[in-house]
Amino acid sequence: MSAALETEEHQALRAAVAALGKRYGRAYMTSLVREGEHPRELWAEAAKLGYLGVNLPEEYGGGGGGMAELSIVLEELGAAGSPLLMMIVSPAICGTVIARFGTDAQKRRWLPGLADGSITMAFGITEPDAGSNSHRITTTARKDGDTWVLTGRKVFVSGVDIAEATLIVGRTEDARSGKLKPCLFIVPRDAPGFQRARIDMELQAPEKQFELVLDDVRLPADALVGDEDAGLLQLFAGLNPERIMTAAFALGMGTYAIARAVDYARTRQVWKDPIGAHQAIAHPLAQSHIELELARLMMQKAARLYDEGDDMGAGEAANMAKYAAAEACVKAVDQAVHTLGGNGLTREYGLASLVTAARVARIAPVSREMILNFVSHQSLGLPKSY
Repeated sequence: MSAALETEEHQALRAAVAALGKRYGRAYMTSLVREGEHPRELWAEAAKLGYLGVNLPEEYGGGGGGMAELSIVLEELGAAGSPLLMMIVSPAICGTVIARFGTDAQKRRWLPGLADGSITMAFGITEPDAGSNSHRITTTARKDGDTWVLTGRKVFVSGVDIAEATLIVGRTEDARSGKLKPCLFIVPRDAPGFQRARIDMELQAPEKQFELVLDDVRLPADALVGDEDAGLLQLFAGLNPERIMTAAFALGMGTYAIARAVDYARTRQVWKDPIGAHQAIAHPLAQSHIELELARLMMQKAARLYDEGDDMGAGEAANMAKYAAAEACVKAVDQAVHTLGGNGLTREYGLASLVTAARVARIAPVSREMILNFVSHQSLGLPKSY
């Protein structure tokens, strides 16, 4: 997979993670869904091998790498049929934000656990009435002496049930202008007034989705991540890794689906030759393979720009990578199911549930339409429509 563009270390990481993923595979994930369990064994083993914290600073137990390495881990686990969705949230978003902007005390408190997998952190930004418009976030934080008081609601927050804390995007009032500005707060799971309710999803995944209610949640002063005035910068520092990792998630899923379809097309015989000999079967699979490879290149570009500290360049590339990977993934899964015909809808082959899962990358963490808006006015300089 793009081997010539990757260092020997990256290729070795890819091979090692692929071997780990193969030991678990798709059957492991589907059994967890049926039993209502979480991928604890895979999470623990990936952590023990140093894969979960590969992007976090070495001084806090991480691997000292970046998004280039972390995206390889998620992509290869996904290609084996066993992606870890919480990698997008815990080490990529929360770990990155705390490593870049947290106080020394916050880094010491959270990063070692995020790096070794013993701590999982969720991320809450989406609200029922705000959708993709982060400027309409109504979760507010007000100062009360030495404490913060948070009030508001969040939806579609992954893994809150297994997370020690949730990084919440709220807004505080600017003393000079009176305007609300975004800030990030670490909210422990057992904080009084912090309530969660599971959202009943058609999506089959071990990780559950939740709605959160913050009813006058009182937090100490050090719950605020970094500097109160750097909120927007901190927020985007977390969102670019989120897009890169969502691209990795989609690429892994698409790669897995095409591999299953190719195996089937090689051996399934209806007439004289295997069905893969027919161009009507072979060409769409080849096309999907090309589209996945192209999306992977953009993801690698985004990861490199981000790791080099080019936040603006990474923002554009990360959005494009997420868009391209999501589109390629949906098409790959659709083609894989179609290649198997009726078998593609059976539980035995395990592809049908990916039809719903593949759409997640198109919708979250930002819709493809919002990415097209971003490219329209940021890349092309066209006027905004909103």
